[in-house]
Amino acid sequence: MANKNILVIDDSASLRQVVGIALKSAGYDVVEAVDGKDALGKLDGRKFHLAICDVNMPNLDGIGFLKAMRELPNYRFTPVIMLTTEAGEDKKLAGQAAGARAWVVKPFQPQQMLAAVAKLALP
Repeated sequence: MANKNILVIDDSASLRQVVGIALKSAGYDVVEAVDGKDALGKLDGRKFHLAICDVNMPNLDGIGFLKAMRELPNYRFTPVIMLTTEAGEDKKLAGQAAGARAWVVKPFQPQQMLAAVAKLALP
């Protein structure tokens, strides 16, 4: 059975690395993007079972990316976990309104993130 593809979007290389290692060790395939604009370029028709996205990024932030992704028929239902230092309710509500399925606050426990991924990733 093919591994599930997870798109990890964060402008921090070290964070992408931490998330990537956790996901790969759990058997997922990982594609990295440095910001929302870069991530949209990776949405090239291949299936992503889930995206993990930072909120605050240059060029295109997480909420902007999420809204743009929802416009693409192939990715309208791709679940997104927002991974962020933002614990504020207003950002959380904006994320939910844009279609985020979960909100994980940094610093996070890899197990907590993997539990959310396992629960939300598309079959």
